[in-house]
Amino acid sequence: MANNQPIFILPADTQRFKGRDALSMNINACKTLAGIIRTTLGPKGMDKMLTDSLGDIILTNDGATIVREMDITQPAARMLVEIAKKQEDVVGDGTTSVIVVAGELLSKAQELLEDGYSTPLVIKGFRDGLAKALEVLNDISINSKDKDTLLKIAQTAITGKGAEFEKEMLSDLIVDAALRVEEDGKVDKERINIQRISGDSVKDSFIVDGLIVDKAPMSKSLPRDIKDAKIAVLKYPIEFKKTNIDSKVQITDPSQMQAFIDNEKEMLKDIVDKVIASGADVLFCQKGIDEAAENALTHAGIISYKRVRNTDIERISKATGAKFVSNIDDLNSESLGHAGHYYVDKIFDHEVTFLEKCEDPKATSIILRGSTRHVTEEVKRALDDALGVVAATIEDGKVVVGGAACEIELIKQIKSYAETISGKEQIAILSFADAFEVIPRTLAENAGLDTIDMVTNLKASHENSKNMGLDVINGEIVDMEKEGVLEPLKVKFQAINSASEACEMILRIDDMVAARGALESTGTDESGNDDSGMPPMGGMPGGMPGGMGGMPPMM
Repeated sequence: MANNQPIFILPADTQRFKGRDALSMNINACKTLAGIIRTTLGPKGMDKMLTDSLGDIILTNDGATIVREMDITQPAARMLVEIAKKQEDVVGDGTTSVIVVAGELLSKAQELLEDGYSTPLVIKGFRDGLAKALEVLNDISINSKDKDTLLKIAQTAITGKGAEFEKEMLSDLIVDAALRVEEDGKVDKERINIQRISGDSVKDSFIVDGLIVDKAPMSKSLPRDIKDAKIAVLKYPIEFKKTNIDSKVQITDPSQMQAFIDNEKEMLKDIVDKVIASGADVLFCQKGIDEAAENALTHAGIISYKRVRNTDIERISKATGAKFVSNIDDLNSESLGHAGHYYVDKIFDHEVTFLEKCEDPKATSIILRGSTRHVTEEVKRALDDALGVVAATIEDGKVVVGGAACEIELIKQIKSYAETISGKEQIAILSFADAFEVIPRTLAENAGLDTIDMVTNLKASHENSKNMGLDVINGEIVDMEKEGVLEPLKVKFQAINSASEACEMILRIDDMVAARGALESTGTDESGNDDSGMPPMGGMPGGMPGGMGGMPPMM
């Protein structure tokens, strides 16, 4: 006789969501995240205030920062967060766009699924739409990476951020810094040190003719201004440190103790003598320097720095030409770098070291000023975005026009392509194209403009020119290429590709299994879901579940 008793293969405290329930839950979570982020998009985007358990405040409209600081727990939404982080890491900008577009693609997919279209059909249509979108992007891109184009790219990235009122000056700093460190058409962003120092106006920011090190020398008695300084960069420690192996030294006679101490001193003296013999004027050591060794170096007139950060060590090496010495026996005159002017200065209440007038430096620094820490932090985020897009343009050499002109052209050409496709797949491709309308619509909404009129006029203007975009400052439809509103092709390409891949990845999920505690939060029912039937997304760090900084729950 058949046994109809149910079989349980999962623990009793496990939650499982199947089929359309799982899909709907994931889509709604991603749409919620996109809804939170989309109000920050564009020159008129609003800011978010994020607070943690210690009361520390972050005030920003940078999408990457917002998703990084939010404590997202819903799995599908966390996938979007990871994609946004990767967008930031790869191209330096476009994190808000990738989340907003992904959310809209999922919304369009949800409508198709509710109308009875199958998931494989929707995915196939979206794949075909993506292939056409990437083809169109290449076709409408402009080949240009001269300095004027780079300045326009940087200004576009900074517009709408906290630094917009000084975007021309800040763009000059970023482009100059990027061109200084460029090697073989590549820009290593780690070689540009943006040093934040509060206590003045943003307009007082400047680029250093060389490099700045956020550190003061160990000795206070030696000169702090040297011409034609010889620089040594050392990874080798000038101190004795404890070993990882437990060991004992048995001493039976007082003279043995003295011999042991003398041996240590002799070893330190040997290291110091090699530093002195190299002819170095300034020593930057990544490891520690013993007090006795520091005194000996000071007596020899060598200015020393200990425990210098690895990023600073690499920049010093690139700026001065000093070799990174990891074995003290390799330290000699040939391994030294050169700085035409070494000096220590005090900016506001902050003491820093300058290495200027270096020969062909491949590292540089920007001193970023601001009235408060929060101002300098937000301006630095804007500069990081600008540096990312400038680096992408230098490497790729292709740009597209901004102001949603690119998205409108994508809609137009993808829909024309869809007309050549027969069957239900055509509807999926049309929905894929319609998803890009979220960008001009959001730009208009955030600027307080009439959304329907603006989007309609934008579409009509593209019958005559592919460069027509939305000037949200004046509320007009203008030629964005003439206005100098440009974005790197690489950023746009990556954002659309990543958003589409994220959408497909989420659409393919038809079953979710999770431990009950993994999806639960306050304000939910017994199943761990909120009123919408979804697991909560989590909130800000510090025990504010489901909301941001005292706001009501997200869902």
